[in-house]
Amino acid sequence: MDFDLSEAQNAIRDSLQRWLTKHYGFEQRRAIAKSAEGFSRDAWARYAELGLLMLPFPEADGGLGGNAVDTMVVLETLGAALVLEPYLPTVVVAGGLIADLAAGALRSDLLSGIGSGALLAALAHQEPGARYNLRCVATTARREGDGHVLNGHKAVVLGAPSANHLLVSARTSGAVDDAAGITLFVVDPHAPGVTIRGYANQDAQRAGDVKLVDVKVGAEAVLGPVGGALPAVERAIDRGIAALCAEAVGIMTALNAATLDHLKQRKQFGVPIGSFQALQHRMVDMVIAVEQSRSLAMLAAVKADLQDSVERGRAVSAAKAYIGQALRRVGQEAVQLHGGMGVTDEFMPAHCFKRLTMIDATFGNADHHLARFSDTLRAR
Repeated sequence: MDFDLSEAQNAIRDSLQRWLTKHYGFEQRRAIAKSAEGFSRDAWARYAELGLLMLPFPEADGGLGGNAVDTMVVLETLGAALVLEPYLPTVVVAGGLIADLAAGALRSDLLSGIGSGALLAALAHQEPGARYNLRCVATTARREGDGHVLNGHKAVVLGAPSANHLLVSARTSGAVDDAAGITLFVVDPHAPGVTIRGYANQDAQRAGDVKLVDVKVGAEAVLGPVGGALPAVERAIDRGIAALCAEAVGIMTALNAATLDHLKQRKQFGVPIGSFQALQHRMVDMVIAVEQSRSLAMLAAVKADLQDSVERGRAVSAAKAYIGQALRRVGQEAVQLHGGMGVTDEFMPAHCFKRLTMIDATFGNADHHLARFSDTLRAR
């Protein structure tokens, strides 16, 4: 089997990498993280110019018809630069849901808005106490005339503070943990009754808690089938997990490069510390962990677009479980090999480790996905 990237994928990676090297250095990122929005609108516009914001969408919608492997290439490159722009919540997760479920004018408006860079979207699905259980939805949608009235609380919604549209999951029927009865609604974050408390996570990525109190939406706000949104949400989250795995590989690769450079330059007893055999062995273990992670991230990307939820889930969870363990090992070793400065805010490895730690916790940590993987083995 040929695992080499295609000519088009290499071109995407190289052009994005060149731009990031020139315009998105570590000090520039630190300044962006401290800005009001927490990301760069100029960088977002550049991603639009490069076609990255329309990459995974069908050609019939003006997209480039890319797949999860193309997304993997983009996220690995963005990860190496520790970018702060909401590519994952807007393009991969929310955009994927829109491409799967929306139709007509709503589909055209939302996808074209994302592709041009004018529209940012976020999936508001996870709730307090759900513990990664995608079926656990307590937010309600009560029928009122032709529309619905929404009430509920969504937690740690990635990209919520800057989103122009929220894709909110709510129960139109069933109990809190039923698979059926979940419906998606397109909600204006500035509508009466919507409150967003935004904040920066430990990795400087922005998220927010969303509260909905008697929020009224019309019939046109319903996205996809009433009561049947869960399978699409599961597919979108699996695509997001595959993308996160690719991002983690990009970050770990950059972290290993920085650590190796430090071992070559830092001297003790008159020689580079990289000449010490014990440190060489630790560096080799870090490299092996990243290469194994890369293989599993590629497998997750290949399977992420499948309709078969069992096969897709098995590959995605295998990758997330292993990479969740590997990123902790690589991050801790990098900090140790850099010494005390490895945890300072002025030094890139500390920011890499923070982002890797948050990746492990996003959409289910290593323990959660190890359990999910074992469940898929029993499913057939």
